[in-house]
Amino acid sequence: MGPLGVGCWRFVARPDDELRAVLEAGLDLGMNLVDTADIYGLGWGGQAFGEAEENLGRILAGAPGLRERMVLATKGGIVPGVPYNSGRDAITAACEASLRRLRTDVIDLYQIHRPDMLTHPAEMAEALSGLRTAGKIREVGVSNFTPRQHEALAAHLPFALATTQPEYSAAHLAPLRDGTLDLCMRDGVVPLAWSPLGGGRLADGSGARPDLLAVLDRLAAREGVDRAVVAVAFVLAHPAKPVALLGTQRPERLARLALATGLQLDRNDVYDVIEASEGARLP
Repeated sequence: MGPLGVGCWRFVARPDDELRAVLEAGLDLGMNLVDTADIYGLGWGGQAFGEAEENLGRILAGAPGLRERMVLATKGGIVPGVPYNSGRDAITAACEASLRRLRTDVIDLYQIHRPDMLTHPAEMAEALSGLRTAGKIREVGVSNFTPRQHEALAAHLPFALATTQPEYSAAHLAPLRDGTLDLCMRDGVVPLAWSPLGGGRLADGSGARPDLLAVLDRLAAREGVDRAVVAVAFVLAHPAKPVALLGTQRPERLARLALATGLQLDRNDVYDVIEASEGARLP
């Protein structure tokens, strides 16, 4: 996988030609991880559960060559009104429904979207192992899991977890502090950082710490880019080698954010961002 991925949580409520343009732009820029989920569609103008997967599947059916260029990732386990069910039957059914919506025979990376505290990890592992043995999924990951929840599932799997997907940005540093990124480095797990721009706050400045914005702006001026590019470069700078999932649905914005892969933030730069984000000097 490349250092940047295309996040499809807003892959709804637009004509197919516009959605395809976003997908093709990302792939052309080396963003070969395409990450969606069955719940995407209930938000951002979408009308139904599964809508983003259906849109992506329809586009892939119309342009089969695109599927060969990507690592196709999706997630399951959120059930509106429940809210979570990662039991054996539920996850198996969710994955099979995703396969149908995506119009593919195999999902490259299948992730449990959020931890289901009422399913034993052994049962979850049984479902995931069965899907993998059946050739319906290639690799398994988790999303929004604590390190302990990650380890509990991993202990029951006959293969290693490939990825974990935490929220991580210059405005949300929890994975630095809670052990998530340390676990990734220990076990060779790839972190997939969702909301690397803090839900857009680091791009437009809304609700972000003024000191943090000032540091990002200083580095952006030095590098000749905008602050959003620096914010993505901050995510990429961690030695766990995160993949930043970009949710923009504008091809030109994807091209601009791709400049982050060419930025080399040094140790002082990264620690300046951390201190500004937390509002305190490091000891």
